[in-house]
Amino acid sequence: MSSQLPIANPAAVRAAAIRDLGADRWAVAGVVVVNGLAAAAGLVGPWLLGRIIDTIQTGSGNVLSAVDKLAFGALLFTVVQTVLAWWALKIGYRFGERTAARVRERFLQRTLALPPRVADHLPAGDLIARGSTDASLVALTLRSALPEVLVAVVHALFLIVAVLVLDLRLGVCGLVCLLGVGGAVRWYVRRARPVYLAVAATGAELAGVIASNAKGARTIELLGLEDRRTEVGEAGIAESRTARLGALWLRSVLFPWAEIALALPVVGVLLIGGLLYANELVSLGVVVTATVYLRQLVGPLDTLMLWIEQLQGAGASYARVEGLADVPTAEAHARLVQNADGDRIRVENAHFSYTGARDVLRGVDLLVQPGERLAIVGTSGAGKSTLARLLAGLDRPHTGSVTIGGTPVAELPADQLREHVVLITQDHHVFHDTLRDNLLIAKPDATDADLHAALSAVGVTWLDDLPDGLDTVLGVDTDLADANAQQLSLARVVLADPHTLILDEATALLDPKTARQTEQSLAAVLRGRTVIAIAHRLQTAHDADRIAVMEAGRLVELGTHQQLVTADGVYGRLWQTWHTA
Repeated sequence: MSSQLPIANPAAVRAAAIRDLGADRWAVAGVVVVNGLAAAAGLVGPWLLGRIIDTIQTGSGNVLSAVDKLAFGALLFTVVQTVLAWWALKIGYRFGERTAARVRERFLQRTLALPPRVADHLPAGDLIARGSTDASLVALTLRSALPEVLVAVVHALFLIVAVLVLDLRLGVCGLVCLLGVGGAVRWYVRRARPVYLAVAATGAELAGVIASNAKGARTIELLGLEDRRTEVGEAGIAESRTARLGALWLRSVLFPWAEIALALPVVGVLLIGGLLYANELVSLGVVVTATVYLRQLVGPLDTLMLWIEQLQGAGASYARVEGLADVPTAEAHARLVQNADGDRIRVENAHFSYTGARDVLRGVDLLVQPGERLAIVGTSGAGKSTLARLLAGLDRPHTGSVTIGGTPVAELPADQLREHVVLITQDHHVFHDTLRDNLLIAKPDATDADLHAALSAVGVTWLDDLPDGLDTVLGVDTDLADANAQQLSLARVVLADPHTLILDEATALLDPKTARQTEQSLAAVLRGRTVIAIAHRLQTAHDADRIAVMEAGRLVELGTHQQLVTADGVYGRLWQTWHTA
């Protein structure tokens, strides 16, 4: 399993952009049409200015009255252009907000659809960066850059067409002078994508380093790893700085080049227009109008230059956000559970390695009957938790198989997997929400009576101490101790009502008395269901129907407590050591 999320290729990004535009096609059409009208209105003013100059130059008729009328017309169309441009931007901004919301919702849906075995192996920083920094940059671009770019593009096209229609020679001259701008943009775009992808990737790696340091701060301090983690952080900062300096170098070349190139069309038209006017081939008004048009063209082109960096960065972020679509989900190759093998969990010749260099599970064979309570014991590093991950579908064996009802557990769709197998570890999460909503995650249609019953089943005695009972906002009104938070996790399991429950240190944070009560409560609630417990307390193993003993990645003993104690093997020695301690 790759430890990095994929990045969408340019074709996939274009297809996604087209879908997003098509989802709100009427707003896009409204932006183009209204802005086209605004650009058309903007062309009238310079044309009327040329008419004013020609009228004054000829001096025929009532010059003052004619100039007043032309000036009033120019003012009127300028106001119309301003109003229409504001309207186009308003439509564009609203379109941007709606589209940004769709992008975020799509990212969230894809994140939640990630198979557990994929999500569990991903660096936290990469997914966090894509959901925060990258999604925010895409949203900002859709909200601000895209409407302004659409307006600028339509305005620029109208101005170029207007110059060509006014005088083809001056129009061609202006377009030839604009080739410098095209060259600058082409040079930048050809180099920008890998640079901005590197900026985003190094930022995600740095975020992962910071997140891991924060999560493991106590471990780092206890083991004296401060210097080593500082070196890792500084290396991440250096890589991020190098990537950002690469992007800065591109900008430092683009903007001066573009600034000079944007001035060339006006200079060229003034020179060529002056020669044509001197030879009486065009009127002075035409030269002035063409010059004003090209001077106005600087505005939208300058807008495009200012936003081009944002668009390149957003394009890289868009590729990272859309990359989640390339992650294969369990549904893509899932098969429904068949009843040929009943609800038995069967492990056959399972081998597994985290790195590929050394197997941590070696040839494990195990059959768990429906309704059986199985304890898995062994010393630290024996492979107990790894076997639990395979049984829960979080990992798949490299060779051999782990099936339930004849279907590989890792190939079950997420919703069906949760109906059959739930893994509970000492890790837990409490949302900053009410206790009620923290429980309803497991069963949205549960009643208050169901919630109280689930809490009671896992031995919760602190509910009456909360200020607002089930409506207490956890993390705001009160903070749960680790032991209480773990009981909350177990209550969710009771509500979810899975067929098979795997407990891996699920009661590790509880004191022995509370842990014993909780295990007894769970046993009463889950009677008739399959329970597989990774037993770190041998008293848990004592109560199980059967005990599987792991050693060095192998299943070395299997039987009841009495059978294994009598056999005086690995389990017997463990029991004797624990019992006499």
